Amino acid sequence: MSAATYKDLCIDAVDVPRMAAFWARVLGRDLRSSDDELATLTGPTERHTVWVNPVPEPVTAKQRVHLDVHAASVGDVLAAGATPLDLESFAWRVLRDPEGGELCVFERETVPDELLYEVVVDSADPERIATWWADVLGSTVETGGQPGDRWVAVPVPGAPFEALVFGQVPEPKTVKNRIHWDVDTPDVRLLTGDGARVLREPDGDISWTVLADPEGNEFCAFVD
Repeated sequence: MSAATYKDLCIDAVDVPRMAAFWARVLGRDLRSSDDELATLTGPTERHTVWVNPVPEPVTAKQRVHLDVHAASVGDVLAAGATPLDLESFAWRVLRDPEGGELCVFERETVPDELLYEVVVDSADPERIATWWADVLGSTVETGGQPGDRWVAVPVPGAPFEALVFGQVPEPKTVKNRIHWDVDTPDVRLLTGDGARVLREPDGDISWTVLADPEGNEFCAFVD
C-alpha cells in the first residue's frame, strides 16, 4: 500500500483573479470561483482541481517547480497572458506566466485532451528524491539525460498529468515553492517516518499538515 495518493495542485499568486484566469485557459480548466482570497479551477475529476492561493511575495527567483503544458501553438499561451523567455534554445518554448513564473510549452500537431503535461521539479539529486516520491506514491522511476543534466520521471497514479519530473540543477533551494501538490494519506506518520518533515500542524485555520520532502519541497497532506 502506498503512503499517499495524489490529490490536487496548488499555485501561489499575488493577483489571484488574474493568475486564475490565465491558468484556467492554459490548462483547460473551468474557473468555478475566484476572488482576492482564493480561486478554484476544476476539471472532469476532483484530481483535476487547481487551487490558486494568495501570497504577498512576488516572484523573486527561478521557480524550482514549474508546469509543462501541451498547446497547438505557443501563440495561444502568449495570448492568454504569458510572455516569452526563451523561444529558440530547446525543442519546447520557455515562457513566463503573468507574474513571472516559468512554464514550458510543448507544441503539438494533435493536442491531447489533458493540457497539463508534466510537473517539473529542480533537484540536487534527482534519483534520490524521485525514488522517495515513487515509494510514497507507489510508483516507479524512469531515468534519462546525461551526467550533470539528469532527469528522473515518476508517473503519478491517478494524476491528470504524465509524471513528476525531477531535473538536476546546481543551485540550492532558497525560497518557498510557488507551485506544490497535495496528497491524501491514511496517516501523516507514514510520510514523516519515511523522511518528510512537518512545517505546520493542523490548527484553528487549517485542517491539513504542511510538510517538506527530503529536498525541502513543500506539500500538503490530508488524512483520508
